[in-house]
Amino acid sequence: MHDYYSLLSVTPSATSAEIKAAYHRRLLASHPDKRASRTPEDGIDIGLLKEAFRTLSTPELRTEYDRLRRVNGKQLGPRPAQVVSLEDFDEEPDSRWTYSCRCGGTYIVTEETLEAGQHLVACASCSEVVWVGYELAEMEEEGGQ
Repeated sequence: MHDYYSLLSVTPSATSAEIKAAYHRRLLASHPDKRASRTPEDGIDIGLLKEAFRTLSTPELRTEYDRLRRVNGKQLGPRPAQVVSLEDFDEEPDSRWTYSCRCGGTYIVTEETLEAGQHLVACASCSEVVWVGYELAEMEEEGGQ
């Protein structure tokens, strides 16, 4: 079963208007005359995109789809575009870290977010998501080396 919410980069609580806007964004991102770059967006299946929109925008189909997701235990979140180390973020003075998104927006991480184990971080300007983690640091030097 495909995760239509992830495909459209919306949450399961998204409104019909949010789903429609996300669908149009994805269509434009995959259209050869509308893309900023000439390389196709990673593996967008237009048929699957249309099916996701039809399913999530039709109340009866959406209800059944959500029921099947619960039954299958597939409460999936968005797939991260990349894994980014916290060391790659810019440290701000107020215990926040920022990282630039390719859209020009910003990912913002707080210490509390990471300590709570919430590593998926969304861009403040687009639907892109990254997985943020700490790199392991040695707490003690090894003796005699």
